[in-house]
Order: sequence, then C-alpha cells, then structure tokens
Amino acid sequence: MSGPIDPATYDFYQSGAPFYSSSSACGPSGHLDRFLDRLKPGAQVLELGCGTGRDASRIAERGFDLDPTDGIPAMVRKANERHALGARVMRFDELGSREEYDAVWAHACLLHCPRAKLPDVLSRIHTALRPGGLHYASYKLGDGEGRDLLGRLHNFPSSDWLIERYRAAGFAIIETQIYAGKGSDGTERDWLALTVEKSD
Repeated sequence: MSGPIDPATYDFYQSGAPFYSSSSACGPSGHLDRFLDRLKPGAQVLELGCGTGRDASRIAERGFDLDPTDGIPAMVRKANERHALGARVMRFDELGSREEYDAVWAHACLLHCPRAKLPDVLSRIHTALRPGGLHYASYKLGDGEGRDLLGRLHNFPSSDWLIERYRAAGFAIIETQIYAGKGSDGTERDWLALTVEKSD
C-alpha cells in the first residue's frame, strides 16, 4: 500500500468496515456541531476519513455542500450503503485540490498518518482551503509513533509537536482542547482537538 496508509492499519479497517457500519452506539463527534457553527450556510466541506459516515450524515443534514472521502474502499462502500452520501476513495496524500473548500473536517483519522508524511498532508489541506478556511482534526497524544493494542499505527504526537507542525504549514491556531478518551482498543489516553484557520 503506497502513501501514508500503513498496511496493517489499512487491513484492520478494510476488514472491520461491517462492524463499524453495524454499530449504532456512536453518534456524530461531540465537536462537530461546534465546528459547523463557525461556517457560513452552504459552505463546502471536505471530510477526510469519513469512515462509515456518522459525521458525514450530520454535515449533510445541516445543509453543507459535503465531499466525504476515505482511504479505505470498504468504508466508503458502507458509508454510501448506509447514508447515500456519494463518498469517494481518496488517501490523504491524494488530496490535490486548490482553494476549493471552506472547511476540512478530519476527526480521528490523521492520527494514523505516519509522522514523516504529516507535514505534506497538512500542506495539502492548507492548499485545498480557501483563504480563511477552517480545519478540524483530533489526535491521540503520546511521545512517539507506535501501534495500539489492535496493531494500528498512530503518530502519537505531543501537543507542542503537533501545534508546531500546523503553524509550519501556514495555519493559525483558533482553539485547542485536551480531553480524555478511550480508543477502540480500550486504552484511556489524552486526545488533542484542534481548530485552525488558513492564515496565509
């Protein structure tokens, strides 16, 4: 698998898509509506890592012009089967749009991007946004790249390391929040949620 999708992580989600699709316990991200409230009505929103469509369906429900994407084909199929979203397959490193979107939503997905690839991905997000465009992402915090108990690759950044990378990519930090969360492997860990703005 080329690009910033680790093979073991790809296989985990490709084979696990039916489970994620059948689970009804998870509603939209708790940060989603707050982020959407910052946008103008009808804003064009790119979602990275849409999974089986739990956040995408809420974005569409609120009337935004949504482009949902995921690097895992099985996830895209499930998103379209469940929500008829028009989701498409796209890896992070395949994003090539220029000033096309007002916002980029990336809940709990860029955390799987290898550290060495993240600066390029952030640059692509920056380029894809219109001036003043907003981007949200959430990451599991840690002290170095590694795998969770399910074998998935995580970049496990510190908050300072991550904020430095966003600023280097040309983003202004609007809001950060550190919160406790439990991953799919059952491990409790601090997370960092960032909302940033294209500043140059």
